[in-house]
Amino acid sequence: MKQLLIFLSIALSLAACAPSGAGTQKTQAIPAKVTLSKADLLDKIKGGWAGQTIGCTYGGPTEFKYPGTMIQDYIPIPWPEGYIKWYMTNSPGLYDDIYMDLTFVDVFERLGIDAPVDSFAMAFASAGYMLWHANQAARYNILHGIMPPASGHWLNNPHSDDIDYQIEADYAGLMSPGMPNAASEISDKIGHIMNYGDGWYGGVYVGAMYALAFVSDDVEFVVTEALKTIPQESIFYQCMADVIRWHKQYPKDWKQTWAECEKKWSSDVGCPNGVYVPFNIDAVINSAYIIIGLLYGEGDFARTIDISTRCGQDSDCNPASSGGILGTILGYNSIPEYWMKNLREVEDLNFAYTTISLNKTYQMSYKHALQIIERNGGTIDGDNITIATQTPTPVRFEKGFEGCYPAQRINLNRSFADVGAVEFDGTGIIFEGSVRANDGYVAKAEMYIDGQLAESVELPANYTIRRHELFWKYQLPKGKHTATFKWLNPAEGVTIRFGAAQVYSDAPIKTTHP
Repeated sequence: MKQLLIFLSIALSLAACAPSGAGTQKTQAIPAKVTLSKADLLDKIKGGWAGQTIGCTYGGPTEFKYPGTMIQDYIPIPWPEGYIKWYMTNSPGLYDDIYMDLTFVDVFERLGIDAPVDSFAMAFASAGYMLWHANQAARYNILHGIMPPASGHWLNNPHSDDIDYQIEADYAGLMSPGMPNAASEISDKIGHIMNYGDGWYGGVYVGAMYALAFVSDDVEFVVTEALKTIPQESIFYQCMADVIRWHKQYPKDWKQTWAECEKKWSSDVGCPNGVYVPFNIDAVINSAYIIIGLLYGEGDFARTIDISTRCGQDSDCNPASSGGILGTILGYNSIPEYWMKNLREVEDLNFAYTTISLNKTYQMSYKHALQIIERNGGTIDGDNITIATQTPTPVRFEKGFEGCYPAQRINLNRSFADVGAVEFDGTGIIFEGSVRANDGYVAKAEMYIDGQLAESVELPANYTIRRHELFWKYQLPKGKHTATFKWLNPAEGVTIRFGAAQVYSDAPIKTTHP
């Protein structure tokens, strides 16, 4: 890897303190100012995008095929020639990690680095790609007048703790080299379009790791120092600090750390698709898999993305993040040719739903990084770029689903006409389901709780703009309730189907037997 030309402009450097329980770090400080050449800055930006693309492709065939279990060593994960080109041509939706990022990069390019949040929200909501989970819930909200940050708030978005912004935050770190707080500021604005609390923290943390990857080649330091951007009282912080501690306790056994994570941190609360099943798209556990790959990969690109993939769950997004962060540390020219050969043949191909290729992306992110560097006290002098580095500071504390504990899953599996009154005992409920009709139809329906109108909603049949769940209501008085429904504009040939209902209470449910 090319050595950074580093000098101190002031005598005092920024002390690096490990988070609670994380242990002693090899690297103790980042200089207050770091100087590198324009070529080195571009090399690292390119390395970040390249590593993300490679990692996403590598894990692609395994995505959510291994929920709640690791991918054993004897299961091959191939890397044939032409692999990235095949996916970009035949299954371009794999790269939602990247074309989602590019939605925001494109807004910065068109409207400048001070573009208002509504511009990002509308670009995201009106894009032609399909979305799921927190992203889709946010799209629906925005198209129905609920703008950020309300669009990502847990009361309006049952998926607000999910991984969505975590997989989209790479751009924020790549345009904020050495400046994790600048990356956090960007993520505060854009990440709250679709996430809140721990879901938002996933993107803040990823952005901070990318930012620090420009000024340190010590993976453990990057992972640990970036965690300072997260409030210590959050579940997200506590899980990552545990992973860092377990890595020190079991330095040669990533599977033991994975098992400790599963025991302590694998319970999902918010996402109704992942509460009573092994499926887990929560940002906390999936971010843990990112840093398990980084810590146990020890700077080896192949080992890093392989471990993040073999942790399972969202096993294309997690190696995309670990590969992108390590790719930034290494730089484009130091990623092994074994991986780069497949990448080079697609760098001029536009990603789906965009007019942007990797080669265009490299230059756009480089341009934005120069602007952020100067905005935050750095300078550009000929070929030399001096970054005024930042000591990470925690963003504000947020906690979604406060006082919500899964209490019951009611399997309805009925049509709207047959669902009748649904009785439940708790403090909240979410109804899964879908509308089946031609794409132009929009159902209008109401939910009543105990005879009082709780929600009046539009339910588009079009999958791209659908409401992810039919109805939900949190923060009800504890006790027995009855939900009933009205369909205001039924039409011939249209079906509204209820799936399951997720019930919440204000305390964990304990099963006891005599």
